[in-house]
Amino acid sequence: MKKNIIVGQSGGPTAVINASLYGVIKAGLERPEEIGSVYGMVNGIEGFMQDRYMNLSAKLNEEELEILKQTPAAYLGSCRYKLPEDLSDPFYPVIFQKLEQLQIGYFFYIGGNDSMDTVSKLSRYAAANGSEIRFIGIPKTIDNDLIHTDHTPGYGSAAKYVAATVREIALDASVYQQKAVTIVELMGRHAGWLTAASVLARKEVGDNPLLVYLPEADFDLEQFALDVKAALDQQPNVVVCVSEGISDKDGTFICEYGSAAQTDSFGHKMLTGSGKVLEAFIRNRYGVKVRSVELNVSQRCSGMVVSMTDIEEAAEAGRAGVAAALKGSTGQMIAFRRKDGETYELECVTEDVNLICNQEKKFPTEWITKNGTDIGPEFWDYALPLIRGEAKRKMKDGLPVYLYRK
Repeated sequence: MKKNIIVGQSGGPTAVINASLYGVIKAGLERPEEIGSVYGMVNGIEGFMQDRYMNLSAKLNEEELEILKQTPAAYLGSCRYKLPEDLSDPFYPVIFQKLEQLQIGYFFYIGGNDSMDTVSKLSRYAAANGSEIRFIGIPKTIDNDLIHTDHTPGYGSAAKYVAATVREIALDASVYQQKAVTIVELMGRHAGWLTAASVLARKEVGDNPLLVYLPEADFDLEQFALDVKAALDQQPNVVVCVSEGISDKDGTFICEYGSAAQTDSFGHKMLTGSGKVLEAFIRNRYGVKVRSVELNVSQRCSGMVVSMTDIEEAAEAGRAGVAAALKGSTGQMIAFRRKDGETYELECVTEDVNLICNQEKKFPTEWITKNGTDIGPEFWDYALPLIRGEAKRKMKDGLPVYLYRK
């Protein structure tokens, strides 16, 4: 008997999360002898519990699927919903009843760390209660902080956007001869992968950004003042890139120096304002012109500066998820394994989602140089292949054509 697929998107969107959705849908449509319909959860597991879902295989035609592949944000809508820790909670039999009513045999969840926690819990409940539904996680996060995978879909495009935007900011900052500091605040709570991508903006050695600060290295305000002064002595226009999650040796976020941070539903501190804190600090210390720029959601939603490598890998992750589930895998996440050799190649493998969820892959401290203010050449070798390639997109009236859910 044929079973149906259901797929959802969760957590913060990326420029290529829909490419993974595309991969799942396409793989499902190509196996009509084994798969009936491909359903999509609207607003993830939270929306599904409210009976909000759609039949993607019936709704989207071939042209729309190709547009979906290059549409940023989450077509199905997302959520941040934490499943109960206790697997005996009444939540679980209710959701499994809903899945059974739709004759779901394969469940795919596209997301990051918290989303893999959802896959872990559902797969463990299924195993404990004799359900044959197979649960697979499809990785997604611009933070690149999932363990047991070389990198995550979404990171390459976000890194490309950061590098391109910081290069433009650096050019803009070089216009005037007066001393000035531009502080660029980038996403990254505990992992500095995205901020590290700012060094790719450099056209030559000694180019801006002159200073780069990641959460993996303790941040000291007084040392920062000395770093900035030394940089201003080197050239009049200094660009500094910082992660939103930089913190001091006691673990206090720099953004908390300005105001108390709030927390989200997962208990994570909502970080914003590190750039503003440092802007005021340097202005008061040196009296020079200082501005801070927070790239914010542009890092994850820019579809115009997207890596074609990232799009194709995201789609392949979706396809690999379906292939793994049809072969019997469950409680797994699709992971990327980089092959040895001079040319960049990778393969999709499966990893135990229970070993991945609730863990964070930090930026390698051995790649952080110059007393925590710069990034070593190993990162260039790692990151450059991920940002290559430009998408050939459909345009209308000078603007990109994207797919919207009505």
